[in-house]
Amino acid sequence: MDDSLARVLMLVHVMATLFMVGVIWFVQIIHYPLFAAIGKADFAAYEQAHTRRTVWVVAPPMLIELITGILLLFVRPAGVTLIHSILGVVLIAVVCFSTQFVQVPCHARLSLSFDPSVHRRLVSTNWVRTAAWSLRGLLVIWMVWMTFMEASR
Repeated sequence: MDDSLARVLMLVHVMATLFMVGVIWFVQIIHYPLFAAIGKADFAAYEQAHTRRTVWVVAPPMLIELITGILLLFVRPAGVTLIHSILGVVLIAVVCFSTQFVQVPCHARLSLSFDPSVHRRLVSTNWVRTAAWSLRGLLVIWMVWMTFMEASR
């Protein structure tokens, strides 16, 4: 694959990652904390609707980020090292693991009824994903910078 196709792959990866960085910070600072204000009587229906709708917003960019992150292990634009790509995939794995084994079970329990301790767990453990995606955001910006630097040589 020539370098221009590798750069397009990198660009798609960066867009998906930075989109998710914005989403995760919104969720962490605004959305999840406000769950406590819904009210116990309406919460289960709210949580179920929230989960259904959220999947449509986050699943496509997460899947794109995962696929392009894996592809960048094999096809990288000039300036992007294998170490950068491996670190990126490791951070994606952290996000996926946390999502599947921590946040999804919290949402499943909250979809039955509001539980303050589960809500606190959801908010506090979501900092793992927030940190991982934030580090990914910095990493992909660095990767783009290195690509630009290499192209200017």
